[in-house]
Amino acid sequence: MARNVLGTELQSCSTEPLTGFYRDGCCNTGGDDVGVHTVCARVTAAFLEFSASVGNDLATPMPEHGFAGLSPGDQWCLCAPRWQEALEAGAAPAVVLEATHVATLEWVDLHDLQQHAVTPPG
Repeated sequence: MARNVLGTELQSCSTEPLTGFYRDGCCNTGGDDVGVHTVCARVTAAFLEFSASVGNDLATPMPEHGFAGLSPGDQWCLCAPRWQEALEAGAAPAVVLEATHVATLEWVDLHDLQQHAVTPPG
C-alpha cells in the first residue's frame, strides 16, 4: 500500500482530469517515473503561468496525448522537483497532503508542503 506524506494510505488526487504518472488518479511513483510525479497540487493561474515559462505548458490541450489541458482549480500530480522550483519562485500551488506520495519528501520539506495544504474536496 502506497503512503502519503502524513504516513497514512495514499488517497486519490483526481480522476477528472485523470492524473498520475500511471493515469490511475493517484500520485503513485515507481522506477520508470523519472519525473517523480508525486505532489497532488490544486493548480492556480500563477502556477500554470510559471510552469509554461519554464517549458512545461500544462494549460494547452494536447489531444494527441489525451490531455485536455489544466485550468485553475484542477488537481494534478506534479513532479516534486517542479513543485519545489515553483515554491522558490513564489508560485507554488496548493497541495492535498492526503494524496501526495511520501516519496515527495526526498525533494520537498514537509513543513513547506504543510504551509500550502488544502483539504481534499468532498
